[in-house]
Amino acid sequence: MCRKIAIYARKSVFREDSISIESQIEICRYEARGQEYLVYQDNGYSGKNTDRPDFQRMVSDIRAGLISKVIVYKLDRVSRSVLDFSGLMELFQQFGVSFVSATEHFDTSNPMGRAMLNICIVFAQLERETIQQRVIDAYSSRSRKGLYMGGKIPYGFRKAPIVIDGVKTSMYVKQPDEAEDISLIYQLYSKPSATLGDVLRELEARESATNRRGRRWNTARLSDIMRNPIYTTNDISIYEFFRLQGSNLINPPEQFNGVTSQYLFSGTNTNRKTWDLTDQNVVIAPHRGFIEPEKWLACRRKLLANHQVRTCRAKNSFLSGRIKCGCCGYALVVRFSQRSKGHVRYFIDTGRTQYHCCTQKLPTIHADDLEAVIIERLHRKLSGLTIRSAGNAEGEISEHISRIAARSAELENEIEKLVDRMMLPDTDKTAAKYINSRIAKLDTEKSELSHQAARLRADRQKKDNAHCTVLHNVMDKWNELSFDDKRSVIEVLIEKILVYPDRLEICWKI
Repeated sequence: MCRKIAIYARKSVFREDSISIESQIEICRYEARGQEYLVYQDNGYSGKNTDRPDFQRMVSDIRAGLISKVIVYKLDRVSRSVLDFSGLMELFQQFGVSFVSATEHFDTSNPMGRAMLNICIVFAQLERETIQQRVIDAYSSRSRKGLYMGGKIPYGFRKAPIVIDGVKTSMYVKQPDEAEDISLIYQLYSKPSATLGDVLRELEARESATNRRGRRWNTARLSDIMRNPIYTTNDISIYEFFRLQGSNLINPPEQFNGVTSQYLFSGTNTNRKTWDLTDQNVVIAPHRGFIEPEKWLACRRKLLANHQVRTCRAKNSFLSGRIKCGCCGYALVVRFSQRSKGHVRYFIDTGRTQYHCCTQKLPTIHADDLEAVIIERLHRKLSGLTIRSAGNAEGEISEHISRIAARSAELENEIEKLVDRMMLPDTDKTAAKYINSRIAKLDTEKSELSHQAARLRADRQKKDNAHCTVLHNVMDKWNELSFDDKRSVIEVLIEKILVYPDRLEICWKI
């Protein structure tokens, strides 16, 4: 079978100063020197990755052995990512395909062309890293000046133009109707005995279960609002709160004059949930807050104290923590009722009784009956199996894996932001090169974390096997087990138990 030349052309968006796909193909056709060729073109696709229809079709043809050479107008028509380009070069080498850049005079069919290509990639990497530092410095400088840094406009505000130190930027302006909701939330939660659930129920009682932007209130959204310092004015009590929390206060204390507000930016601490305020940057903002500092601090300290309280271990049922409503996903918890024969335990759905988000009503679920059903299912599942008592090693490894998963999520979020930045019309070639370098580094770290998590899972399995306590007839000895031992059996073997109005599902770990 005679292999052909592939001409690949790409254009992301229309620009008067950019070369058209037709012109790219014409220039590449000259490099084909009259040989038979196939044309692959992607119009309207960015070079940030290789997820392009005709590019993938070309790769498929290369793997099928149909292509002998790939010709492009410029190197960046293929990819702006060193990581993607490196992988593509490996593919070319594997299938004996040479690569030619018509305007940059790379031809990997000879040693000089391969050397020049590698040199360009090295310098591209250096250029990206240089721009990366410039972008980081620029972001830090802008945030320290209190300039608007973009993002979703918080509930209670709208955006208005402003000039700060000669720089055109934006500031938040109070949105009266939404600000009224915010003030009510702070007023309700600032009461000493109030919980987030109480606030949520009060909003629903006032027929305000949905905010003015059409989103339903929940405890997580309420918590986010009351942790955000943009709603309060910036007096010295706010300054002292963040100072004692270990935050980086960019402005001196005399600027916390009770007139304007403040922003909270990520510093060296990348904890995105903002519970830990250590090394977070606090910067004076130009807008005016509308929540009194005393009320904001009361709510913020209350949330901080709630987060620091350790969760008590379940003691009312060995199924606690594993049993969920199959309709809404919220936990079922044990409650007691007084009967003539004493206290009776039964499960209730917190999604329906506490958070009011579940539309399905579960039948009365007596804890004794449900536990008996689970024991019977365990008896069948564990027939002929062995189990172990839960130990500390598995918990430590699982915690480590959870931390890796959290860091991986942070990396994925940063990569998505960089990709979005690449799509902006003001992103020039230099900035694009830097962004691709940063993405490559983040992707490498994410890959390493993935391998590390896999090794930890393997280690956990080895520890499980090495420290396994053989309990061949565990179900025959079930009544002899302590409460904690029963919980250990459930934790080892069951991921979760889903209860529906008409059925029960057990998600096993084995």
